[in-house]
Amino acid sequence: MQTERVTFLTTPEHKASLDAFAASQGKSVGHVMREASAIYIAQATADEDEQQLATLVREVNAAVPRMRADIKEAIASMSRANAVVDAVLAGEGAGV
Repeated sequence: MQTERVTFLTTPEHKASLDAFAASQGKSVGHVMREASAIYIAQATADEDEQQLATLVREVNAAVPRMRADIKEAIASMSRANAVVDAVLAGEGAGV
């Protein structure tokens, strides 16, 4: 595995807390930082996915009533067309 060095500055108190936490977990500070950054990135991705899903749900919720109205109108139009065809076939003429 190829690695690269990442350096960041922090306060002495934060560094001491980080050292203590890593030691209590039996891990290196580098390992703790890799895990923490991986979790942070994964959470950011999950938050973005959640926002996209919420947007999609809003769009679907807005579209469904329009789709229902369009389907209802299409059914009514087909019923009118069927009535005209039935009248023509029954010999009543096309002007129904």
